[in-house]
Amino acid sequence: MGQTDFAHTPSTIRLGDLEVFRLGFGAMRLPGPEIWGEPEDPARAREVLRRVVALGINLIDSAWYYGPHVSNRLIAETLHPYPRDLVIASKLGGKRLPDKGWAPFCRPEELREGCETDLRELRREVLDVVHLRYMGKASPVPFAESLDAMIALQKEGKIRHLGLSNVGPAELELALARTPIVSVQNLYSVSGGGGPIARMTHAEVEAPERVLDTCTERGIAFMPFFPLGIGAHTTPGAAVAAAAERHRVTPAQIALAWLLARSPVMLPIPGTSRPEHLEENWASRFVHLTPDEMRSIAAAAREGA
Repeated sequence: MGQTDFAHTPSTIRLGDLEVFRLGFGAMRLPGPEIWGEPEDPARAREVLRRVVALGINLIDSAWYYGPHVSNRLIAETLHPYPRDLVIASKLGGKRLPDKGWAPFCRPEELREGCETDLRELRREVLDVVHLRYMGKASPVPFAESLDAMIALQKEGKIRHLGLSNVGPAELELALARTPIVSVQNLYSVSGGGGPIARMTHAEVEAPERVLDTCTERGIAFMPFFPLGIGAHTTPGAAVAAAAERHRVTPAQIALAWLLARSPVMLPIPGTSRPEHLEENWASRFVHLTPDEMRSIAAAAREGA
């Protein structure tokens, strides 16, 4: 593959037999506010997707319940027939409620319905990578029951590779004992995998750093969601701001560069609805942080600076 000019190697990572660059695009921001309804500027949303492909980004992460049914439709309408090397990852296990809330949708029959919806909306015969979104105590069935349903869908040829989302060490180890797992999507940023954002988004998991360590040891791609924070939590800390000034880049680029340097299996999937932000995110792969900068940013985040 080309585009090997990542400041922190490796520049690519494998998802089973698929190879992607270690910086993808999250389609969650394509729908309207609160990830609901049509985008405020549909033409701009399609421009973002076209620019994803033009830049060489070859991983898009989506889900049928983004919108709901908006992100998938925009991707298919804009990019199908897809470039040969484009990998589209999706998620099952959740749904949207009429009040714009989020709820589990992880019973075996619900996972099958979601899988068929993704296949239809994305115009695929097989889904490249599908993550099982676990919602902890809110889930109406045991994690293992949902996982076995995903394995069944894979055996039927509807899913190529399996991933997990929002899991702790126990769920990851249980899954690995049953089937190969190519990726894990957990909340993670320069502030780590917990804190106010995790609580606000119901994305807290047990021992988030241990999950990342396990993925690193086993070569499992780790896709951090909300890698730049959300809402009021996007204000950069002093160490991030100082590094941004030294490197003459934005704090967001420093945050992404820190993730890329944090582990060789890190595969950030920042989302945006603006082409200029997409290009800024993609350029963060050039930023080389020193070991001292890595430590100072991590220490400041732990201290809340």
